Amino acid sequence: MSGTLNKVMLIGHLGDEVKMHYFEGGGCIGRFPLATNETYTSKQTNERVTNTEWHNIVVRNKAAEICEKYLSKGDKVYIEGRLKTRKWQDDSGTERYSTEIYCTDFTFLSTKKESEGNASNVTTPPKPAETKEPDAPQPIGDEENDLPF
Repeated sequence: MSGTLNKVMLIGHLGDEVKMHYFEGGGCIGRFPLATNETYTSKQTNERVTNTEWHNIVVRNKAAEICEKYLSKGDKVYIEGRLKTRKWQDDSGTERYSTEIYCTDFTFLSTKKESEGNASNVTTPPKPAETKEPDAPQPIGDEENDLPF
């Protein structure tokens, strides 16, 4: 394979509102932090440990406007994009680096209000849920040897 691949897929919660930056030519950029969690049980203490990783998400133009309109802090979202590292200088002149995810596709999964509503309605029976996300890729074959090429 001679090509390369730079692809990121994340499901997480917004850590803040979408911050918009508008340019003279009519373009815009939206930025927001996204939190993803990893949970495991510590073998030493037998306690559940949760580690949160923060990602800087960048969306452009129409996608940024849609995110600003419909997303708010705490909402769950699926982000697909690519990694990009920027080099910049801070106020003291030191070179700094920042790694961002440039979003190419996104799907809104749930709002903070929906999550809070589900937590407060413990007495009502849960609705039957689908086993797969509607946008999830479907398997090509049942057998491991059933390759499409």
